[in-house]
Parts: sequence; C-alpha cells; structure tokens
Amino acid sequence: MFDWLKKKMQPPAPRGEPAPEVLGLRLGGGIELDALRLSLLEGQVTFEGAASTQLIQAVGRVILDDSHQLLRFYTDDDGFIQVLLSGGTTDDCVSEVKLWYFYRTTPVDGDAAWNRLLEQELVQPEWDLDGQAFSKAWDNTRPVAMTETTWLQNGHRSDTDQFVMLYERVLDNGDAEMLMVAGEEKISGHQAEHSLVLATGIDLSPTDFRFVS
Repeated sequence: MFDWLKKKMQPPAPRGEPAPEVLGLRLGGGIELDALRLSLLEGQVTFEGAASTQLIQAVGRVILDDSHQLLRFYTDDDGFIQVLLSGGTTDDCVSEVKLWYFYRTTPVDGDAAWNRLLEQELVQPEWDLDGQAFSKAWDNTRPVAMTETTWLQNGHRSDTDQFVMLYERVLDNGDAEMLMVAGEEKISGHQAEHSLVLATGIDLSPTDFRFVS
C-alpha cells in the first residue's frame, strides 16, 4: 500500500476556489476515450457499454498529503476519470490515470450496520463480485480514510468522508481490473447519510484518452 494513503487528510480548500483542472480535463468539458481499447476489453471487464465521448459534470479532489492528491472527473456515463498527482498540480506531475465505473451503491441504515461495515466488512482477503474474485491490493487491515471535496456545474460544493479498500484481479490480456469498495458518509440536514459504493476500473495510458472542448 502507498504510504501517502495512510497520512492524515488535509483540510478542504477555501470555498471560493474554482474546480481543479489537469490534462485538459475540466468541469463542463469533455473527454474522448480510445474506442478500440474499450472494444478489446469488452467481455473481460465488469463494466459494459462505455461511451467513447463523455461530458464532465462534476470534479472531486482528495488531498492525500503535502505532495499527493487525487482528482476525479465525474462524467455523464456513470463513471469518472481519476488522476493521481505527485509533487504538484501540473500535467507533468501526473503519476497515473484510471477509468472507473460505478457498479452499485447501497444505503447503509443504522449505526450498527455502519460500524460493522467499517470494522469487519470493507477489508477482506478477497471480494467476490458476480463470481469474479478480486484480491486485496493494499496491505492495510482497516479501510483508508479520505475526504473528497466535489464541485458541481451549478456552483455548489460538498464534502464526503470515504473509507476505502482496493482490490484487483488479472485480466486475460495481463492487465488488471481494480475494484474500489468504499463506505461513504455525507452530512445532510445535520444528519449523517451512509452508503456502500462499489466501482470497477482500469488503468489508462496517455494514448487511451484525450480532452475535447
């Protein structure tokens, strides 16, 4: 597991700050994925019918430590592009890019169920998803805590606490498919709303996507 994921999250930025951008990806912009790469993965990965052209409708940021952060560009195709930045916020600081698709979101009702999810269920040696076994990708024994600040197109911003575990499996072509399992806590009307979010993803190379205006 990456050491920077274990560090305490930094406080969110001031409310007036605009949504972050990188690699030409921006709120309200578009992204075009390599249709050939997507077609070659069809039948191997969990997500299906990925659109080659997608519109970015929200942008999230997770400050990991003084040198690392995640940017998430949420699209109209029920997924997001996640960019890991190391040592700065410019394009040459990009360490990795992943394409994620949401698989399922399930409400978690009651404190007992929420505590059980965090203490016992999120971190397992393996996670079964539709008969496919994903092995634990990190060596931690508890989920990794992080806070995501999200910018929406209507100008609103929100913060979500996330407790995350990552799993992976090897595809037929030797690439890896990742499974992100996250318990999410969002405060709405002075009440905490909890959910279990599953998403699957793959790595993207610089030639697998490009931004469109």
